[in-house]
Amino acid sequence: MEDRAVRSQGTRRAPRSAEQTTEQSTESGAPAAYRIEEAAYRIEDLAQLSGATVRTIRAYQDRGLLPRPERRGRANVYGDAHLVRLHQIAELLDRGYTLASIKELLEAWDTGRGLGGVLGLAAEVDGPWTDERAARMSRAELAERFGGGPDETAVAEAVELGVLERVPGEEDVFLVPSPQELAVAAELHAAGVPLSAISGHLRELRGEIEHIASRFLEFTTEHVFARYLGEHTPSEADTSEAATLVRRLRPLAQQTVDAELARAMRLFATRHLRRGLGAEGVRREAEQTCSVELPAETIGAVERLVGGERVAAFVAAAAEREVQARALDQFAANHANGRIVREQP
Repeated sequence: MEDRAVRSQGTRRAPRSAEQTTEQSTESGAPAAYRIEEAAYRIEDLAQLSGATVRTIRAYQDRGLLPRPERRGRANVYGDAHLVRLHQIAELLDRGYTLASIKELLEAWDTGRGLGGVLGLAAEVDGPWTDERAARMSRAELAERFGGGPDETAVAEAVELGVLERVPGEEDVFLVPSPQELAVAAELHAAGVPLSAISGHLRELRGEIEHIASRFLEFTTEHVFARYLGEHTPSEADTSEAATLVRRLRPLAQQTVDAELARAMRLFATRHLRRGLGAEGVRREAEQTCSVELPAETIGAVERLVGGERVAAFVAAAAEREVQARALDQFAANHANGRIVREQP
């Protein structure tokens, strides 16, 4: 973008960061706004360089987010510090901060606490939670992957679910945020699963996964991050430490879900296989049901964990696992007792 700033000596240079401006102003003993090499922007120039509108800049001044300009004669003059501040505000807004929160953070910056730790923590949280990289795919490639002509209804549903993202200006090209997820859908479709059923299953699965993610965040917030949260803005050291913890804990949720999913799939896949192969004993046992009274608190805890529609299945699986564990313990105990008897003279 063309730099239209008015300068005292006609020189041009890139805007400096707030740290550089503060440091050089301190060394010279004079405010940066009065130094000869300091940039001087009209409000229109500042708006063009920052991407904010003139109206927005004035609103930030009214809210105390942006310092007032220097008055030179009849003109209001802005400097590099104003430009840096506008970029900081834009970055924090993109990260989801409110203007009130941004004002508090910027006041912390002005008092010497800095934004580096806060932005580092935000970068850890906002960064990718997977090593998978997005890919581009044409409409023709998509149709070939799913073995047929384009299904506009399925494409629209995939876009709604975020499995596909439209690329502005390219009608026949899509961005695939998770190629692995799309590959799973293609394999299921090739195995005979209708696209509508795949979409419905993904919606259901996503709701359950979001519940798991929410619980994990509540758990780690309560036991790990609570000490960093409070009424006051955390210090630079606190936010840096919290960012390090996020980096360390980030893969734990995925690892836990992978391990538990593998365990559950092994348990239920074996059961379904036996039923499918005609294991009559298993089938008859499954068909026989009885009512068992459980405490309301237990039922409520299970509902919060797996949802109301899966309470019975969860209780049955937990009971079955307990029975199997006790049977294994009994086998081990019998073997140990038999060995003791044989070793006696």
